[in-house]
Amino acid sequence: ELYSYTEEPELSTNRRCFEEDFHTQVQGKRWLELDRSQQKAYVMHLLDGLEVVNRDKRLKVARAILYLTQGVFGDCDNEGDVLHWSRHNSFLLYQLGTFTAFLELLNMEIDNSQACSSALRKPAISLADSTELRVLLSVMYLMVENIRVEQEEDPPEWKTCRDTFRMELSFPVHSDEPFALLLFMMVTKFCSGHAPHFPMKKVLLLLWKVLLFTLGGFEALQAMKVRKREQLGLPPLPEDSIQVMRSMRAASPPTYSIELVEQQQQKRGHRSRRPLVKQDSLDIYNERDPFKNDEAGVDEEENDDVDSGIEGELDLLERDAIIPTMPAHRPSIERVSFPKGLPWAPKVRQKDIEHFLEASRNKFIGFTLGQDTETLIGLPRPIHESVKTLKQHKYVSISDVQIKNEEELEKCPMSLGEEEVQETPCEILYRAMLYNLPQYMIALLKILLAAAPTSKAKTDSINILADVLPEEMPITVLQSMKLGIDVNRHKEIIVKSISAVLLLLLKHFKLNHIYQFEYVSQHLVFANCIPLILKFFNQNIMSYITAKNSISVLDYPHCTVCDLPELTAESLEAGDNNQFCWRNLFSCINLLRILNKLTKWKHSRTMMLVVFKSAPILKRALKVKQAMMQLYVLKLLKIQTKYLGRQWRKSNMKTMSAIYQKVRHRMNDDWAYGNDIDARPWDFQAEECTLRANIEAFNSRRYDKPQDSEFAPVDNCLQSVLGQRLELPEDFHYSYELWLEREVFSQPIRWEELLNYQ
Repeated sequence: ELYSYTEEPELSTNRRCFEEDFHTQVQGKRWLELDRSQQKAYVMHLLDGLEVVNRDKRLKVARAILYLTQGVFGDCDNEGDVLHWSRHNSFLLYQLGTFTAFLELLNMEIDNSQACSSALRKPAISLADSTELRVLLSVMYLMVENIRVEQEEDPPEWKTCRDTFRMELSFPVHSDEPFALLLFMMVTKFCSGHAPHFPMKKVLLLLWKVLLFTLGGFEALQAMKVRKREQLGLPPLPEDSIQVMRSMRAASPPTYSIELVEQQQQKRGHRSRRPLVKQDSLDIYNERDPFKNDEAGVDEEENDDVDSGIEGELDLLERDAIIPTMPAHRPSIERVSFPKGLPWAPKVRQKDIEHFLEASRNKFIGFTLGQDTETLIGLPRPIHESVKTLKQHKYVSISDVQIKNEEELEKCPMSLGEEEVQETPCEILYRAMLYNLPQYMIALLKILLAAAPTSKAKTDSINILADVLPEEMPITVLQSMKLGIDVNRHKEIIVKSISAVLLLLLKHFKLNHIYQFEYVSQHLVFANCIPLILKFFNQNIMSYITAKNSISVLDYPHCTVCDLPELTAESLEAGDNNQFCWRNLFSCINLLRILNKLTKWKHSRTMMLVVFKSAPILKRALKVKQAMMQLYVLKLLKIQTKYLGRQWRKSNMKTMSAIYQKVRHRMNDDWAYGNDIDARPWDFQAEECTLRANIEAFNSRRYDKPQDSEFAPVDNCLQSVLGQRLELPEDFHYSYELWLEREVFSQPIRWEELLNYQ
């Protein structure tokens, strides 16, 4: 995905640059035949070539290094060899300091005002405008990705290399900020219009991999969560969510009105069309065949729920049942502990127990005891049993502990003293991003909007195709088809990388400190992330997930070692053999998870889902028979069911049962009926304002430089105050008289104000 198909000719250019230089240095040998010391000597020669002043010579050397990281494919016979040598060369290059050299070159290119101004003057930007940047970013990406991925047969020195590289990227050594921040700055510079030639796809892919490498993926995150709970003295997690999700099965999607009514009438000719027909199958777990289609029922929904593009896919969905399964092997043991299909252990918050007791005391005694959850005097026996059951399933999250600690630090700043903050990669990244974080979030969402398949091309939207459009536009139908596929693929990759970046940031910040997560979330919400994601899903989601925007014969490394067949319009239309585009499925799941993170426990944001009419959009997404995706859609439907009205619940009972069977239960959560206190009107703004005040208090306490300034001693002695030496700028004595005139003599003294202060 790093390379677009229009970049394919550059692979041979890289090879030529390498071979021209290599044959002048090493006679009669290939790269694969050199021993380690000879390879090192040649790489050092290349690195010396990066120091030259001439820009074109530097580019040739950078291309030669790129060819090494691409796996010297000219000397290889198969794809496995290419990938092996790509990995070997990446470690060799890193050990000799190549990454640092390329980082300096990247900084030079970012600050290259000449390239920026020439790109701004051009009416159409093409691949040629970003050549140097693309070469540098490709080398850095390949090094990060090859070193990041662990393999069992890695020698010990490679493991040491990996740890050193991770430290180097996480903790700023030469500069004041981590490497990821430089990439964020590139994103904002691109979005502001000052550098339209930046190759955004490569920047975003590299940013994603750097975050994955420095912060850790989901499995590393789960392990960190377990460790952190131990440190805080909290009970272990009730289950490993990754494993539970792997063992889940997809449900048959609810089907849609128009076509199924016709089918129903054909099957039951004697029955008239009823005004309310129940929803079709969302059958789970304990059925004979989890994907069987019984007699087709009808999903009663608003008319706008069915758009013209969906009807043609019903047969494909219901009869062929395309079911993507998770590529990872499924462990069978997790299913044993949940014999009847409820996969999650129920959870109860402290607040839920307090609410339950408050209601019970009001009913039976006539007064309440605040937050006391121990005193049960005067309450009947069944209430005692209920409280016991609630306490058995009580779950205290890391966030709850962090919020409580924060409240105590705010109350008693003097007695509790300074908070000890661990210098983790996540903490360092947040501190570096803090002051420009709103701009980074807006920039990522702007690019996501431009890359979304539902977006219409507007004159004011940013051009994200600078690193895919060739210098000469296509003239034949075949070239146009190839470019069309390339552009669509390019957009899909951008969506994939942005969704992954946002989800990684949210999850890691949430574990590091809840208010860091809330700060990012709030800025995403302010930047209209919720309607943007809903707009993304308001398309024919099945055709997006089954899209075939790839030409497998042109994919790297296949195209480097195999003879390319002649491309025809038919072969391009046929696409590859995969029934599903994993890239798009990955993007959809990530975006749903982001939406869940933003709206969970936030009534005002849940109401945004209701106001933007997300229910029909989300229900269409249930058509995708993939368990993980369905779970996150059902979670989003669950939090808003109480606001959708009785009629909606009545006509969507199969969706309701799917929620019951797949989503975690919260005891006392009246999600299905809407009778509880949360379903009544409240002040939306108050909720967000309180949250914002808490976030600002946290940020100013932990990150503002003049800490505890209000507790600093005040000097009341006039002589010592006047006798203090103040640091003044060097040129101050030249303009001293002017300053006196402007700031002292020309300012009237307001004596009445002075009297008011007495």
